[in-house]
Parts: sequence; C-alpha cells; structure tokens
Amino acid sequence: MTRKLFGTDGVRGKANIHPMTAEMALKIGAAAGRYFRNDGSNGHRVVIGKDTRLSGYMFENALTAGLTSTGMNVLLLGPIPTPAVGLLTTSMRAGVGIMISASHNPHHDNGIKFFGPDGFKLSDEAEAEIEELVAGVIEPAQANNIGRAKRIDDGRFRYAERVKATFPHGMRLDGLKVVIDCANGAGYKVAPEVLWELGATVIPVGVTPDGFNINDGCGSTSPMSAAETILSHGADVGICLDGDADRVMILDETGQVADGDQIMALFAGRWAKTGKLNGGTLVATVMSNLGLERHLNAQGLALLRTAVGDRHVVEAMRAGGFNLGGEQSGHIVMTDYATTGDGLLAGLQFLAAMIETGQKASGLTRSFETVPQMLKNVRYGVGQTPLEADKVKAVIADAEAKLIGKGRLLIRKSGTEPLVRVMAECEDADFLARVVDGIVAEVEAAV
Repeated sequence: MTRKLFGTDGVRGKANIHPMTAEMALKIGAAAGRYFRNDGSNGHRVVIGKDTRLSGYMFENALTAGLTSTGMNVLLLGPIPTPAVGLLTTSMRAGVGIMISASHNPHHDNGIKFFGPDGFKLSDEAEAEIEELVAGVIEPAQANNIGRAKRIDDGRFRYAERVKATFPHGMRLDGLKVVIDCANGAGYKVAPEVLWELGATVIPVGVTPDGFNINDGCGSTSPMSAAETILSHGADVGICLDGDADRVMILDETGQVADGDQIMALFAGRWAKTGKLNGGTLVATVMSNLGLERHLNAQGLALLRTAVGDRHVVEAMRAGGFNLGGEQSGHIVMTDYATTGDGLLAGLQFLAAMIETGQKASGLTRSFETVPQMLKNVRYGVGQTPLEADKVKAVIADAEAKLIGKGRLLIRKSGTEPLVRVMAECEDADFLARVVDGIVAEVEAAV
C-alpha cells in the first residue's frame, strides 16, 4: 500500500494539524498496540519517551490511551534522548518503543518514531501494516485486559550509565573544558551530567527548555551560540546536539564546525587502523560529500551510500554486517554501542580521540577537503507536485548532462517537511551556483 502517514522517520507534522493531532495519535497508539499485542495477553510493554516540546504532553497522553485500550502496558520515560528509547526498549524487555519528537524541527512540529523489540527502528513493512490498521477498525481489548501506565523515573540514569560504559575504561576528561549545547531539547539534563561525571569542566548551552525554545537559535542546526561560548570561555571543544539528541556537530577550539562527514571520516580512519571497522566500509547517505568518498578510497576503504534517513543507513549496516555509518547532518550510528544515531555517544568518542592522540579538536575535525556543495530548499503547498512539471524535468536533465564528469546532482522531496531539496557538488563553485539556482528558480515557478 502507499504510505500516507509515515515518512522517512516516523509520522511527523505540525502539532494539532493532521496527521499530528491528538485524535490521530490515539489511533496510531491503538494500531501499534494491536500490531504488537498478538498473543491475547496484556503483558506486553511499550516504553514512551519525548523531547521538550509543549505538544509532547498531548501526544504522550493520547498514545497512552490508544495503547492501553488495546492491552499494552505503558512505561513513561519523560524527556529523554531518542537513542535512550532504543536502549530501554530492549533492556526493559518491551515489545515496542516510541519517541515523541520532531528532532531538529521547530517547536510547533512534532513526530512519532517507533522502535521494535530489538531496539532498532521499524521497517517500512511494519510501518505500512500499522498504517493499514489505523485506516481500519481497531479491535479494543476486553475490559479486564486494558493496559496500565506507569512513570519510570530512572530512565535517564540508566541511559547515562550505558553511554559512559562506551567511554574507554579508566579514561577521564579532567582538564578539558567542554561546551555542550543541548538545543533546549531531550538531552538537556543527561548530557551535561555525563560529561561532568567523566571529569570535564562543563559549560552548558541550551539547557533551559520552556516548551517553545527547542532548536531555537541553538543546537546542531544553529551552532553559532555554542561557537561564541567556546571563544568567550576559552573552551577546548564544543558538542552540539539536536532536539532529540540523536545528532551531533563538533566545534573545535576556534568555533569551527565539523559536520557528520568529518566526524565519520575521523572514526572510520581510527577504527580501520585498529581492525575495528567491519568490512572496511562506512555507510552514509547520498547527501555525504564527495570529498569523504575520495578520502576513504585513498585509504583503501569503501563508502556505501543509501537513501536519506538514518533508518536506511542502519538497515544497510545490518544487512552488510557493518558497524559504522551515519549522515552528513550529524547522525552517527555505531552499532557496537547503540541501535540508532546517538549525539552524546559520538561526542564522547571524539573526546576520547582527543585524549588518545593528544591533539586539539582542530587537528581532528578536518580529515578531508570538501568538494564545494550547495543545498537549497523550496517549500511547496498541499497537493503540489513541482518535480512533475515539464520545465522542472527539463532543467534537471540539462544540469545532469552538464555535471557528467564534474560532480553530481541530487533532487528529492524531504520525507519530513513539504520541501524539495536541491543539492549539487562540483569543483567549480561558480558553475555549481548557476546549476542549483537555475533548478531552484524553475521549482519555485512551478509552485
């Protein structure tokens, strides 16, 4: 069936506008409960985490109502990073995990992400079956089989201990001054706590959520505040998380930002030298810079590209037995430690590299020279299909022909927002700008 609810990372949209309404969340919860509760008992567990958006209260309650109506027992974790939900789904022996978050989006958006009992995000097939249940009549549980709900107060601490366990045994962060920007999001308590417990001098940014300021001028998508804090405090390094703490950007001591490509290049090279990089392969998406691919190939390593979305990266990693992957946007997936992207975990691995090598952050964040890359977005309205317009198709075909042997072009619809994303890479920056701007102009004309 054609999926209408689920995108590249669960269900997402503006709060109180379809599909992100309380009514729909209740149906989704009931459908998920019916999908996972398949043996007639009411012993099935589901864990629910959320970030700090105001609408999280509404969706938490609606999902709980739907799930308990079909016999699921709900464990409420409160504000907690997305990777913690994947972890606690397995450690608490739950049948399903749910994270209420719209990740790096502004506060008025929200989303619902699902994890299976193995802690990994659900497959396309599972999401399609849940969506089919939403569209039908969902059979409720008998009165004596209605589920219960219980709040879990120590989920954050369980996650903190697991993340610290990934840090090299006996190593401490004493003497390191670390800026941690939590985007006023799900990691606002646990991330500074972990760094402090490991010995760092912690300078927190974005740790005063009010329901509206998540990702607002802070976090991985807006690292300027963290950069200014690094310079004003003379910090050694900055770690910028996004709203649900599954992405990270690393800032060096000068405030320079290193994206996911640079972080993955560093980790891949270090892991390969110690024989830890499975298959000599890094898994990344079609958005990763061509410079990363060239850098890996020069070391005899391979880059396996997937469709955009960390879920697609993880699926390819599991299929090929690879243990390192991620996205340019900052999802860093290390399946030796976690089932999904984990910004704090990746930040700790970077800090460990600083200590082990004795290098400053700036010596580790510039593994390769990037090929000039330009990305522009064009917003479209409900029902519009700009990529099907003849003039848009023609300008894209012309651009692809001109880029043969010089670079590459990627045009796609966002899976989380009504945006057409136009991305191109080329050594000639002026030519690159003309190509992208020409396509953007035609897409804008079509909408």
